[in-house]
Amino acid sequence: MTASRPATKAGSGSVAAPAAPYPWPAGKTSAAWISIDVDADTPLLWRERNQADSGYLSEREQRQYGLRAGLRHLLQILARHEVRATFFVPGLIAERQPALLPDLVAAGHEVGLHGFAHEATREISTEAFGEALDASIAIFVAQTGQRPAGFRAPGWELTRPMHALLGVRGLYDSSLAGLEHPYDLDGVTELPVSWSREDTTRFKMTGLDARWPPTSPVVMLQEWLFDWEACAAAGGLFTLTLHDWVSGRPGPARVLDQLLARIRQDETAWISTGADLAAHHRQLALDRRSAFSSAGA
Repeated sequence: MTASRPATKAGSGSVAAPAAPYPWPAGKTSAAWISIDVDADTPLLWRERNQADSGYLSEREQRQYGLRAGLRHLLQILARHEVRATFFVPGLIAERQPALLPDLVAAGHEVGLHGFAHEATREISTEAFGEALDASIAIFVAQTGQRPAGFRAPGWELTRPMHALLGVRGLYDSSLAGLEHPYDLDGVTELPVSWSREDTTRFKMTGLDARWPPTSPVVMLQEWLFDWEACAAAGGLFTLTLHDWVSGRPGPARVLDQLLARIRQDETAWISTGADLAAHHRQLALDRRSAFSSAGA
């Protein structure tokens, strides 16, 4: 874990953020990051872990689409635009699909941790969280020969003790949203996320009891283009979070295709992986990095 300068406690009324714009690499004034969560059926399995198999097929089959076809569609789009992405994969999926991680790495992409069984952090202990981390790390190292650099919490929720375990293991985190660019929280490098740039809130519908009907891909493209332009103008990091079984379908996949076409027109935008973003942030002088504490005043 990298050292960081003393951080201001949250809620103290002062801000530990440099006044200057975030220092992206030379010639760049903003960044875009395509991240893809390869959940498959793990959220469903976790939700029903204490129940007998109901036998219902609708959501199960929807989720299988990702590994059957959606992932391939997304990889084709990324290759066409020559964009490297980060794929966050539960350890259980990597274990069941032993060619998945090596194939993603061979294609030039990053693979990151996403729990072992997509455990809901509100439903497990800190000890169980650490055990899931270590089990997943072991699988990633065995399958790729590389130690993963980053982690994303299922549901984007972490307790302070869980977050601290990421720091102990030298991982960056992409589960929180405290700034519009990379920052340090309790010494851990954070690559912020945004619910407005996440596909399940717009496209996911697993049954007629869903909370709302899916958003039109046409509308979603307009919203994300608007959001990208606003984020770039602010000098921020545009983190797009997709799921292979949701955005790998033809309509949502075309949204990614056209969004990347627009972003790649901007020569001042740095399109990067999470590992490269975190490495860039950590090499900055401490007085150029925003650092905070999660502890109350």
